[in-house]
Amino acid sequence: MMDDDVENGSLVSYQEKPRTFPNMRSKPYNPLIFQIFTRINGQVLAVLLLLALGAVLYVGAATSPIVVFVFSICIAAFIFSVYLTRWVLAKDEGPPEMSQISDAIRDGAEGFFRTQYGTISKMAVLLALVILSIYLFRSTTPQQESSGLGRSTTAFITVAAFLLGALCSGIAGYVGMWVSVRANVRVSSAARRSAREALQIAVRAGGLSAMVVVGMAVFGVAILYATFYVWLGVDSPVPLLLVGYGFGASFVALFAQLGGGIFTKAADVGADLVGKVEQGIPEDDPRNPAVIADLVGDNVGDCAARGADLFESIAAEIISAMILGGTMAQHCKIEDPSGFILFPLVVHSFDLVVSSVGILSIRGTRELGSKLPVEDPMVILQKGYSVTIVLAVIAFGVSTRWLLYTEQAPSAWLNFALCGLVGIITAYAFVWISKYYTDYKHEPVRTLALSCATGHGTNIIAGVSLGLESTALPVLVISLAIISAYWLGQTSGLMDETGSPTGGLFGTAVATMGMLSTAAYVLTMDMFGPIADNAGGIVEMAQQPESVREITDVLDAVGNTTKATTKGFAIGSAALASFLLFSAYMDEVAAFSHLPFKQVDIAIPEVFIGGLLGSMLIFVFSAWACAAVGKTAQEVVNEVRRQFIERPGIMEYKEKPDYGRCVSIVASASLKEMIKPGALAIVSPIIIGFLFKMLGQITGQPLLGAKVVASLLMFATVSGILMALFLNTAGGAWDNAKKFIETGALGGKGSDCHKAAVTGDTVGDPFKDTAGPSLHVLIKMLATITLVMAPVFL
Repeated sequence: MMDDDVENGSLVSYQEKPRTFPNMRSKPYNPLIFQIFTRINGQVLAVLLLLALGAVLYVGAATSPIVVFVFSICIAAFIFSVYLTRWVLAKDEGPPEMSQISDAIRDGAEGFFRTQYGTISKMAVLLALVILSIYLFRSTTPQQESSGLGRSTTAFITVAAFLLGALCSGIAGYVGMWVSVRANVRVSSAARRSAREALQIAVRAGGLSAMVVVGMAVFGVAILYATFYVWLGVDSPVPLLLVGYGFGASFVALFAQLGGGIFTKAADVGADLVGKVEQGIPEDDPRNPAVIADLVGDNVGDCAARGADLFESIAAEIISAMILGGTMAQHCKIEDPSGFILFPLVVHSFDLVVSSVGILSIRGTRELGSKLPVEDPMVILQKGYSVTIVLAVIAFGVSTRWLLYTEQAPSAWLNFALCGLVGIITAYAFVWISKYYTDYKHEPVRTLALSCATGHGTNIIAGVSLGLESTALPVLVISLAIISAYWLGQTSGLMDETGSPTGGLFGTAVATMGMLSTAAYVLTMDMFGPIADNAGGIVEMAQQPESVREITDVLDAVGNTTKATTKGFAIGSAALASFLLFSAYMDEVAAFSHLPFKQVDIAIPEVFIGGLLGSMLIFVFSAWACAAVGKTAQEVVNEVRRQFIERPGIMEYKEKPDYGRCVSIVASASLKEMIKPGALAIVSPIIIGFLFKMLGQITGQPLLGAKVVASLLMFATVSGILMALFLNTAGGAWDNAKKFIETGALGGKGSDCHKAAVTGDTVGDPFKDTAGPSLHVLIKMLATITLVMAPVFL
């Protein structure tokens, strides 16, 4: 139909097309805590904030000057995020039709977020009660006994930390979503004037979210540590008390990623299959009944879920590094261990500083009418990343000399600085590898696009093979990083009480810190993607000129690449963080059981079975996550087809689609479908560990349950890393192969080649935005849950 209209010249101009915009406005939603703050008198609120600030600084001063430094940087980061918020919100929202579409997206995202997190909070409270009951009846470690910590104190502290971690993770997700639903329309409006201005708004919007998420992760761990230190009057057991915080963050991040991923990709697949392939209408066309659900999904899946995800990543890495640093300082009889314990907090404080400079290095627009060629947005973002990395290297060197210098090993700080450099290089390598395999400027994606010329099947085969191949380089990089960092730590000169060299594991922890030392800028690039995607959808729905859509298409393609690179970054950091948490788990088991637990022998049949079950868990979890998307997408496809049949006037702009129906379908289905894979991840290690514990008691093997769980964790980590790399890269490559064809290559939009590429993109959608991102959250959650639930296995 549209092809005939084009040939006959009967399609009217954008300005003459009847407007068909969604009218989904409802009462604006604000979380309860925001409602309370807005009702408080301004002067009273200022006094309360000053009192809170004074209390925080007092607790920090009573703990360590290092903690005061961390608090100061975090507060400065929050102030900077307020500046970015005001800067972004000061930009115009464009014509009324853009604002109407943005309002509909905002209402859909906030409504789903409220329902989803209501469900997650109920599950979190239930799990908190389970943790409390376990800790009230578990034995205490010699370390806890010497510091005077009883069972009940440890139990309530762990539960409080778990709930606080879950709350902060939820807030991180809300901040990510709040930013994106307000920045998208401003990027759309800016694209009418300049590509560079649109890029800057998207970057700064992502930056303000990153500042809040990273700052809150650091501030949360620091305030917990300082509070426990002042309240309990002890130092060494405190890092272990923070494990509940990491578990709470992981718990919320997993369900947020699952629910949001199912929502966004089910809507995306349904919209593409019927709209693009069957009806031949453009992406984000206002005639597509699923278009609003698709745009809402970008916010709840890519922004809210990713905010919670990175919050959890940083929290888990900080806590595991604090545990290992404290343990190593104790074994080496270092007089003041605070530098080794608090080092991770300082590193991530500097992350906030260097990433702020990187964000601000992306300047504003060129003068309108300039004859200079338009810069590639990816080049601009890479320049900002390069600035951030250079500053991170300098900051890391300063941090190690300040905190890790000790008279027992005067050159140890230099070894650990080199470990940090290994981590920074690893992060850069992961970004580059992911970019190579997913950016259509490079050969792999162009080869994949070429395979579309021979049909849908060859495209699927080529995409699967590309994803499988893409696991090789990241694994080699991770392996080299672990070996290098461990060796540098082991040769640092630090010795334990027996005279044996130690520091290897802490060296690996420092490398992980190095990898995450630019996390705020990386999250900025990640948030940039869905904001640009949403902006393109608003431009298409508002029927703006083609030149505007071309700008948002370029930003969207770059956003696909940045999302893929940050997922690779997240997988690498998950691998290193899981390695650290695994070591902490073994130390925890040894402390509780009063038996040595230094290695896991997979030649023992039961232990080998635990490994098989761990690998199986990864595959079943991935299968259920993808199946949830497929099942929900089928409902969307049927609904969109029904509307096109029953409302034939939709295609001629004579009838308005029922956007709300598709939003309702994906919202209810995603909340239902996220429960099964999430429950599998939480329950499996607990049940397996308990059953093998009972078997060990029968057969006279006292640590069998703990060993089987350790094997499960090891195999699940290895399998999960490889599976996540495959899923993320294959999905990102399929998406950008489609984008490459849409630039006019190989027949362009509407060609048979393009239809084959759309099929590949729809296959890759649940790979890269549901199962893949959920897997690296799952890996870290398995590590934290085994650490928290260690008494169950003994």
